[in-house]
Amino acid sequence: PDVLVVNGHRILCVKAQRNPADLPWGKLGVEYVIESTGLFTNKVKAEGHVKGGAKKVVISAPASGGAKTIVMGVNHHEYDPATHHVVSNASCTTNCLAPIVHVLTKENFGIETGLMTTIHSYTATQKTVDGVSLKDWRGGRAAAVNIIP
Repeated sequence: PDVLVVNGHRILCVKAQRNPADLPWGKLGVEYVIESTGLFTNKVKAEGHVKGGAKKVVISAPASGGAKTIVMGVNHHEYDPATHHVVSNASCTTNCLAPIVHVLTKENFGIETGLMTTIHSYTATQKTVDGVSLKDWRGGRAAAVNIIP
């Protein structure tokens, strides 16, 4: 197997697989997988990591297919370790905004209107230079110079 050595400490490296069930998590003693590839955000697809031997999977993006979304400080008490083997941690924007909204509504302050601006690094779906976007003409603009909302 491939090994990365850092200060004499040997770390086993796992090569990417198209199917997460093919990853040797159980053999390597991996209990928790952070699914942050963006490819397996559906609960059924992310469960492939469990089939590979992991005990739990946290999807680092909004998930589909029935995965429970857990936001610390908002609904973390709803987590059930016996049934929630694949969970979503929502989005970075949700993790920023939801706790504030939760406190304001829980303490009966309420919210009449709201506006939020997110400053975010480029994502894999954004173009770094102008190009063609089949879904949306705005999506074809270079992210660094695109001010179109």
